[in-house]
Amino acid sequence: MAYAEKRVSTAKGNKGKVSWRVKYKKPDGSEGSESGFPTKKTALDWGRAQEAAIRAGRWVDPDLMRKPFGEWARQWMAAKSPRGRTTGTRWERLERHILPRWENTPLMGITWFDAETWANSLECDDSTATQCLTIMSMILTGAVDAKHLLVNPLAGRRRSRTAAAKAVVHQKDHTKLWAAPEVVLQLARRAGPRNGLHILTTAFAGPRWGEGLALRKTSLGERREGSFACPVLHITEEVAEYQPRTPEGKKLPVVLVLEPVKTAESRRDADLPPFLADLLWAHAETHPFEWLFCTASGKWWRRGNFGRQIMRPVADGRPALAASRGHAPREEWEPIMPGMTMRAARHTHDTYQDQIGVKPALAFEQAGHKRPGIKAVYQHPTPAMRRARLEGLQEIFEGAMRNLGWSRIWDES
Repeated sequence: MAYAEKRVSTAKGNKGKVSWRVKYKKPDGSEGSESGFPTKKTALDWGRAQEAAIRAGRWVDPDLMRKPFGEWARQWMAAKSPRGRTTGTRWERLERHILPRWENTPLMGITWFDAETWANSLECDDSTATQCLTIMSMILTGAVDAKHLLVNPLAGRRRSRTAAAKAVVHQKDHTKLWAAPEVVLQLARRAGPRNGLHILTTAFAGPRWGEGLALRKTSLGERREGSFACPVLHITEEVAEYQPRTPEGKKLPVVLVLEPVKTAESRRDADLPPFLADLLWAHAETHPFEWLFCTASGKWWRRGNFGRQIMRPVADGRPALAASRGHAPREEWEPIMPGMTMRAARHTHDTYQDQIGVKPALAFEQAGHKRPGIKAVYQHPTPAMRRARLEGLQEIFEGAMRNLGWSRIWDES
């Protein structure tokens, strides 16, 4: 039974000030207390409310509700074990954006108003600000599950962006996130057969960066549906590049790790147009390593290294380079498409699909995307859809070759 005790302050400046403390029995039989009430009645009312919540099975220890967000966030992170790259992203968002503001805030002191206002004030990409709110909400949901909070104040809330933030989002230039087929071919030729085929495969088959690195010779296969058959790439794994952490959040060296693809939709067979299938099979026959797309020594590429060593000079151009130790003289390269990336090459694939009118049921499947809505349940790719897609991609390739006046991409092919 809750009871109240009078307390008289002896602290300098508050000497003689009266307040009340209530004591009550916790679920484990120990005694709990809360101080600072102005009257005996308010103290007793609060204590009886705690005992009623305990009897109803919905009580949360006030001491846990006052736990600093940063302390609980680290406990939550140590208890979770998602894919390595996901963990790294969460830690990066926590350390760079979330904890500097919320580290010492009690769990019970976080409100949606304050969190949304903070997110809208962040000087980072708009999607990053939204992701920070999502991570905070996940952590607070964990606090509810662990009986540290009664409710998650961020759950189910949708961020209202400022007018300025909306303007920035709508002003983004998406025109350079794809490349004309002639540009793709020029990039592929300049990059050489091994790395150029990687660029070409991404633009015409659409594997993500990590999925492309995980392709093996054995990834080449065939689809058969009745009388229809076509070559495919089996996409089931990806190479993840991330910086692992200890449970306490300490950074460890960056690693490249082979993992299953992230979603059920990402696990797919990418249908290959004839020209690309021929190039890939010929490459697999002479390629000395297990991985179809790798460094000259057979290792997985680091994303940054591929961009710096391959994509930037290939797309942006380079000055003439004199002979140096280990390198013959290299000619000057004029820019082809400054800023082009492998991510843009994947955008290119889906843009080509839209250009040739690929049906949504097949377009989503081939891109490895989850199709929203009830049509995802009722509509399915057919052999006729697949044939039309492959014919369309083949025509894009052949048209670009005609426009360039080429009979082959590389002399070695």
